[in-house]
Amino acid sequence: MCGYFQPPAERTCRDPGRGRLGQLAQPGRIRMGRKAIQRYREKKGGVGRDEIQRPQGTRCQGTDKKGLSEKRPKTENSENTSAKLENASPQKTSTSKNCGKNLSNYWLMKSEPESRLEKGVDVKFSIEDLKAQPKQIACWDGVRNYQARNFLRAMKLEEEAFFYHSNCKQPGIVGLMKIVKEAYPDHTQFEKNNPHYDPSSKEDNPKWSMVDVQFVRMMKRFISLDELKTYHQAHKATGGPLKNMTLFTRQRLSVQPLTREEFDFVLSLEETEPS
Repeated sequence: MCGYFQPPAERTCRDPGRGRLGQLAQPGRIRMGRKAIQRYREKKGGVGRDEIQRPQGTRCQGTDKKGLSEKRPKTENSENTSAKLENASPQKTSTSKNCGKNLSNYWLMKSEPESRLEKGVDVKFSIEDLKAQPKQIACWDGVRNYQARNFLRAMKLEEEAFFYHSNCKQPGIVGLMKIVKEAYPDHTQFEKNNPHYDPSSKEDNPKWSMVDVQFVRMMKRFISLDELKTYHQAHKATGGPLKNMTLFTRQRLSVQPLTREEFDFVLSLEETEPS
């Protein structure tokens, strides 16, 4: 096979009949193997191989039909794939949508309900504090873990999250909230007196993000970490919905995704007596 037509002095082709490289190809013509020439002469009455014409500017193809059928689909597929990649938006692809529906519609978000000073600032924020905010809305700031930040950036409006009290005497799920503003830059990364200040983050390229959440309701009963752990251990053996719960596989994350099955199971626990 030879390339696209160019002036004779600049283009070389392989001669299929002789198996050599470097012979100059005449413009507007192709070279053919001996068998192909013989077949062509039988049909056309002895036309020489150098007299077989092909329009200028087309791509030279071999005469083997099998070779053509193998190569053309690859070209077409690659062109279609490139066009799709250029036009596709990650947020609009069906794959991204499916991943979001299966993995990222529900969340568990941790906050400390008991006073703790960090660089002279009390970082306490309980579900009661959320309820006390105007319109019961607050920004979820101070996240300084890249994976947790990425989960914040993946959140969509109206998605639900469990409010989880952590780093306290009785850690566990205390209520429900929802996302009312998607990820935007966390202002505390630029505040020098804030315990979450990050001097390496720039305003024109902020490292950290936050979302706004709104209180929905309290759980009908407190669901403790110990109770969830009991179900997690049992489900690991039986294949139940909490077998891979992030609360136990990546404990240190303050923002965690939940599957629909995990969310529904935990929500159902408030209708039962503590185990």
